[in-house]
Amino acid sequence: MISVLAQERLLGFALGSAFAGVVVFEQRKSLYQSISENYPPATQSPVSMRKPVLAKKYGPEFSHLWNRAVDQTFGPVIQALSSRGW
Repeated sequence: MISVLAQERLLGFALGSAFAGVVVFEQRKSLYQSISENYPPATQSPVSMRKPVLAKKYGPEFSHLWNRAVDQTFGPVIQALSSRGW
């Protein structure tokens, strides 16, 4: 059976965690609210947004080369982890 001291510590931990959670939630809420007041959402559609410089210059060729390089670099690591059941 749990002693009274352990119960008090557990209750203190639970109440402290709940209080900290509420404080963090309220701080984040006020932060996001202040950001949304100072910076309204963009009115541009996603199609009209600027593309990255490399995507403009090289298009799908660059992304294909990037994906191949990542596969070659991390392929052995992924195979080793897969063989161990991760």
